[in-house]
Amino acid sequence: MTAYEQGLLDGAAGEAVRRALVYQLQVGEFFQAEDFVPVRSAHLMADAEALRDDGVALVEELAELGGRFCIPTTTNPRSVDLAHVLTLRQRPVWPARERRLIAALGRLGAVQCHTCVNYQTLDPPLFGEHLAWGDTGAVIWANSMGGARSNFEAGTAALMAGLTGRVPRYGYHLDAVRRPSVRVEVTTPLPDLADWGALGCWAGRRIADCWTVPAFSGLSEATPDALKHLGAALASYGSCAMFHALGVTPEARDAAAAFGSAAPRARWTFGAGELAGVYQTFPPNGEGVDLVVFSAPQLSSFELRDLAARFEGRRVARPTLVTVNQAVRADAQASGYAASLERAGVVLLTGVCYYIMAPQDFAADHGWRRLVTNSAKLANIIAGYGYHPVFRPTATCVQAALTGALPS
Repeated sequence: MTAYEQGLLDGAAGEAVRRALVYQLQVGEFFQAEDFVPVRSAHLMADAEALRDDGVALVEELAELGGRFCIPTTTNPRSVDLAHVLTLRQRPVWPARERRLIAALGRLGAVQCHTCVNYQTLDPPLFGEHLAWGDTGAVIWANSMGGARSNFEAGTAALMAGLTGRVPRYGYHLDAVRRPSVRVEVTTPLPDLADWGALGCWAGRRIADCWTVPAFSGLSEATPDALKHLGAALASYGSCAMFHALGVTPEARDAAAAFGSAAPRARWTFGAGELAGVYQTFPPNGEGVDLVVFSAPQLSSFELRDLAARFEGRRVARPTLVTVNQAVRADAQASGYAASLERAGVVLLTGVCYYIMAPQDFAADHGWRRLVTNSAKLANIIAGYGYHPVFRPTATCVQAALTGALPS
């Protein structure tokens, strides 16, 4: 350790920081890290659904001990949109717990943006910088599109990094780990954002390893939102923390730059049959629909504009939820997209993501089971909460919301 880090361990910055470094030393020893690396920012997965009372109490304790974040520290989506507690009839335990957490994080000095797309609206990662980010979709974006360096820093790990400004140097902070070992040739058009999530689902299922990095070719038509859905699905299905897109991402201007002298250990092709096959793995349970959700990741202004156009002058027949962050909500209100969606009966939720809103309670209290979404990530996670997810392209999801049924 450096003299500064030894000072933190000796209590020079207070008890909260000392405890944080002790925790990080244990993590570093487990992963056989040789030293710490300074990080520019931390991004916390700190929501009431995941933390529960014990986790919230830990955050409160660190605040009571005088802890204060020493680097910019932002927050992931929370479990409650306080403006829609009554609309959704959330159980009282969640807003009560969320208010405690918001207060404690405020005392620690967090920037409470409540977003999983901080890289789109608040804190774009810079090439080569080291970060301590927690949300898997944000981490894979930072590593892949930004060329920054972060591991998956689970809620407690990112919390401690915010206090110390350090993380153990292992994993994706190291050059060798960032090299791809699998090449995926994409031979079919991906016209819908859901198609990019389907690609991530397909590749992630085959990889299923945090330390395997794929390199994709054939993605020259990629957009930021498309790559957002690809990365979120890769991380969800494959635990992948990084990917390369040849000619698109900064560490893969071509195959030689990405792979170096090493040949890929596997070569796969993703074509029209593979794309259709992904959707077929989410068969409907009858034609009826209980709920349609556009979430995970939170939507960008461009995605919201597209949805507003699709719902314009129409009215939903089933509960339809859309999640965004505060910045996108403000843009949507100024541009009229929010009003357009609300006229259609769409519920626009701010600062949340559906799968961390205690969705098991919604299933029990509202009878929501058959959920339709254009998010491959959400379809993966929500099945664990007792739902029957149907993952489909955006147009099909909109039609399901308007008619209450899936096309046969």
